[in-house]
Amino acid sequence: MHWLFGTALANRQVMKMHSGTVYLIGAGPGDPELMTLKAVRALGQADVVLVDDLVDRGCLAHARPGARIIEVGKRGGCRSTPQVFIEKLILSNSRRGKTVARLKGGDPFVFGRGGEELRRLEAAGIVVEVIPGLTAGIAVPATLGIPVTDRAAARGVTFVTGHSRDGAEPNWRFLARSGSTLVIYMGLANLESIVAGLKSGGMGPHTPACIIENGTRPSQRQQVTTLGRLSGAGFSGPAIIVIGEVVRFAKLGTLQAKERAA
Repeated sequence: MHWLFGTALANRQVMKMHSGTVYLIGAGPGDPELMTLKAVRALGQADVVLVDDLVDRGCLAHARPGARIIEVGKRGGCRSTPQVFIEKLILSNSRRGKTVARLKGGDPFVFGRGGEELRRLEAAGIVVEVIPGLTAGIAVPATLGIPVTDRAAARGVTFVTGHSRDGAEPNWRFLARSGSTLVIYMGLANLESIVAGLKSGGMGPHTPACIIENGTRPSQRQQVTTLGRLSGAGFSGPAIIVIGEVVRFAKLGTLQAKERAA
């Protein structure tokens, strides 16, 4: 029994020695210039790059010449590459000694399935390095001058998904009374239900709220309004929803001036 365990452990160590490194990289919220220097360096070392649909293709300018680029898009409401298949691609390329970059939008550990992939790879004995990225929930509101926390308006922020795998919804009643800024990812499809849940939980219809689509990109659009008037009409791209008193700080005039200058 001890011999068998020792053999299995030795085999796993040998596999680890011959496997390539996997980088789980956060590409940031959209604008390629918001990638970190560490992300750029790792991307330039990769033999294979598995890139998500939400990653701006300008980020691939930092990939090594000759690197194999594999599109593994995932976007709500559209046909997606199965997660199991993505993990198999990472494993198969790594086991062939390739350096693999898994390039994700935002941060790989914020609604990016990075934790799932890390556990799967580590269980297989693969060397993994996680390279964090700016998450949209912080960076995108900042483009409008909205701080997600503020001593005078919100002493906390809650990131929550409006779309779950099993269809279950967050406890909107609890969140409505939390007093923190709510930043909702992937919430456009369920916006009506989200608004109804927050209002029934006690959040006032005059609470400041906004939708920001394609944040940090030249195509960014936004609707700054109140909870009672919040509408997803006309929005179709990736978007976040921000609800709370901090939305009062939105500086639309500054953004419009930048758009005119561009």
